[in-house]
Amino acid sequence: MSKPTCYSTKAFLTPNATSPLGGATIERRNPGDSDVQIQIQYCGVCHSDLHFARNEWGFTQYPCVPGHEIVGRVTAVGSGVKKFQVGDTVGVGCLVDSCRTCPNCRNGLEQYCDTGMVMTYGSTDTHLGGPTLGGYAQSIVVTEDFVLRIPANLDLAAAAPLLCAGITTYSPLRHWKVGPGQKVGIVGLGGLGHMGVKFARALGTHVVLFTTSPGKAADALRLGAHEVVISKDDAQMAAHAGSFDLILDAVSASHDLNAYLNLLKRDGNLVLVGAPEKPLPVAAFALLFRRRSLSGSLIGGLPETQEMLDFCGKHNLTCDIEMIRMDEINGAYERMLKSDVKYRFVIDMATLG
Repeated sequence: MSKPTCYSTKAFLTPNATSPLGGATIERRNPGDSDVQIQIQYCGVCHSDLHFARNEWGFTQYPCVPGHEIVGRVTAVGSGVKKFQVGDTVGVGCLVDSCRTCPNCRNGLEQYCDTGMVMTYGSTDTHLGGPTLGGYAQSIVVTEDFVLRIPANLDLAAAAPLLCAGITTYSPLRHWKVGPGQKVGIVGLGGLGHMGVKFARALGTHVVLFTTSPGKAADALRLGAHEVVISKDDAQMAAHAGSFDLILDAVSASHDLNAYLNLLKRDGNLVLVGAPEKPLPVAAFALLFRRRSLSGSLIGGLPETQEMLDFCGKHNLTCDIEMIRMDEINGAYERMLKSDVKYRFVIDMATLG
C-alpha cells in the first residue's frame, strides 16, 4: 500500500521523556475515501498524557503528541463518508482504529480488540508509519467509524473530557446495569470520580462518594452525591458494611481494596478504573463469603461512547473543567501531579498559534 500524501499542521510535542512539550509541525495524511478531517477546537488533558509524555509506562514512541479527548469541526470528508459532513461538530476519543473483524470489534468493543486497538496517540500509525499523534494539534484525520457526534446542547470545551473520563466511568455503570433502587459508591473525586458521581446520580442510584479529604465533601454533594464517607474514618466505613451493589474505584494511588470489598452486598462488584502503579493485595475471604467480585473496565467501544454522549446530551452532563492555553501545558502537568485541578484541564486549541 502506497503512503498517502500529507499536509502539515501545528502541534505541541515532546521528543523524549525528559524534555518539556513545545511547538512543532507534524504531518497528517490527507483524507482518504473513508476519512474525516477535523479542526481541533478543544482537547482535554488526561493523566495518561503525562504518563506517555514522560515514558512512565515504558513503551512511548517519540515524538509524542498527547491528547485523546478531542472536540472539533469537520473541515473535509472523503468521497465515501456517509455519517458526517463539513461543519459538523464531532469528537475523537482514545481510539482511531482496530482490526474491525475479531469478535470484540464485531460486538462494538473495539477497546478489547484481539489484535490490539490503534490508540489516538502512542500506537503505530498504519498509514504513515511511526507513532500515532494525538490531539495537542490544530487538526487530525480519522476514519469515520471512529468519529463521534457531539450533542448540540453541550458546551464543547466541557464535553471534550467525556471522550475519556466520561466513557471510562459510564461504561462499567452501564455494563453492570446500575439503576434505581441500587446503592453505588465512587472512590476518589478527581477527573474520573467526579464524572462517576454525575453518571451514577443521573442513572437513578443512591450515590456515596469515598474520599480521604474532608474538604471535598461539599463539592461531592454539589456534583450529585447523596452521602460522603471519609475513608480514613473506620466508623464511617463500618456503617456501610455489606450495603453496596457496586463500587467504582477511580483511584490510581496505592490503597486498601479490602476495605471496599467488605462494603459490598452479596454478589456486589468492585470495579477498578484507576490504575495503581503496583499490585494491590486482595484477601480471599473478602470475596468468598459473599460471592463478591473484583473486576476492571477499560474506556468503552464506539457504540457505547456515542450512547454516553447522547446520554450526556439528554441529561445536560459535562465535565467540570479549567481552560488553559496550549503554552500552559507543562505547568498543567505539574499541577496534575499535585491534584491541583477541578476536575479536568482542557486546552483551547485556538491558542496554538
